[in-house]
Amino acid sequence: MTILEVTNLQKKYGKVQALKGVSFSVPKGTVFGILGPNGSGKTTLLGIVSDILIATKGSYTLFGEAPTDTNRKLIGTFLETPNFYHYLSAEENLEIAAAIKQRGANDIERVLELVNLTQRKKSKFSTYSLGMKQRLAIASCLLGNPDVLILDEPTNGLDPVGIAEIRELIKKLNAQGKTIIMASHMLDEVEKVCTHVAILKKGELVVTGAVNEILAHDDIVEIGAENAKQMKLLVTNLKGYSSYREEGDLLQLHYPTGTADLAQINQYFFNQGVVLNSLSVKKKSLESKFFELTN
Repeated sequence: MTILEVTNLQKKYGKVQALKGVSFSVPKGTVFGILGPNGSGKTTLLGIVSDILIATKGSYTLFGEAPTDTNRKLIGTFLETPNFYHYLSAEENLEIAAAIKQRGANDIERVLELVNLTQRKKSKFSTYSLGMKQRLAIASCLLGNPDVLILDEPTNGLDPVGIAEIRELIKKLNAQGKTIIMASHMLDEVEKVCTHVAILKKGELVVTGAVNEILAHDDIVEIGAENAKQMKLLVTNLKGYSSYREEGDLLQLHYPTGTADLAQINQYFFNQGVVLNSLSVKKKSLESKFFELTN
């Protein structure tokens, strides 16, 4: 089942076009990351599907249907910095949130336990760390037990401990069957948490698909030989690599992760009369893969 499907979404703010015909779908049960640098259109996209902004052009569906008040109640949304009363406790703030949403009044104890705030439920919001405030905001999203969560930069501004807490919470909620759609500019978080990703650049969709395919780390085999000219001529008949590029007298061969066979590479060139004097494996970083996609 498809939870969210966006088709040719466009959004203009005067002369600025924030989204330029974005289309993708979010399968049920996934942690779907919308990844891109600041200004790529992530928050605008989430604002449209959360019914906060109106698209200039294009459409979207929720649970295979046109958006309605009924199917929106199946979604919990966190789009901005947590906005709670500082002088009230977590419990009291959630009571107000439940009254505004008209759902989840009997759900407060459960969601506080889910986000590991039961021991601090009587503490004033002003005494919370930033990570605790983020977890309380997610607890508010969970009131009424929605099937889907939409989170905009849930780890933004957190220290490593806070990031790890939110990461584990997202994984736990997904394991319980919830579909989570989250925007992030942090490559590392998307790789560690998300199952699927859509990468945006300046309002355009660059690529979408499974994280382990889109953000796979390539094996890079770097080879060199005294007769570099002959080595470069022979490489076109070598099997297995996906692409290569020249680095001075060296060649860098890109292989899908785990498929590079150094012995086979060495034997191939030796059989052709070229002795390699350099043969090593490197990993392409996630960062370089992201820059490759967005540039």
